[in-house]
Formats: sequence, C-alpha cells, structure tokens
Amino acid sequence: MSTVFIAFQRNEESRCIVDAIVADNPNATVNDQPAMVKVDVPDQMVIRRSSIEEQIGRPFNLQELQINLITLSGHVDETDDEFTLSWKQ
Repeated sequence: MSTVFIAFQRNEESRCIVDAIVADNPNATVNDQPAMVKVDVPDQMVIRRSSIEEQIGRPFNLQELQINLITLSGHVDETDDEFTLSWKQ
C-alpha cells in the first residue's frame, strides 16, 4: 500500500478544502503545521468539486486548488468534477 498526499498553505479557504477531502476520504490523516496543512490518504485520494462547494459555500473551479497548493504526491487524474491522486498499479 502506498500513500498519496497533498499539502496546502494554511488559511481559511484551504481549511474548507481539507474538510471536504476528509469528508470524501474516510482514511485521510491530517497533519497541521504552523504554515501548512498536509493530507495523507492510503492508495487514492478523491477531491470532489461538489464537496468543496458545500464546505466553501460558493461555486468552485478545481483549478483553484493551485492557488494554495504547496505540493502533492501521486499520479494526477483531473476532470471538471474530480481531482484524483493515486499510485497506478
């Protein structure tokens, strides 16, 4: 089993994004740091636009993830509705 992760600058907008990730990925582990927040998930992480919109309270384009993104690990598969990180077998 491999772990994928994504890390964001720590601020109010990324808090909503992290809350959405945790809601959609029950195996997620959140590591809060003073200036960033990192989310680890075994095997595959799915970030759903609809879940972020629910948390943030406005329309959200998944391209906006880039604004607060620090780093990520895994193969990226992106559509208008989902951003997926995984380790393809």
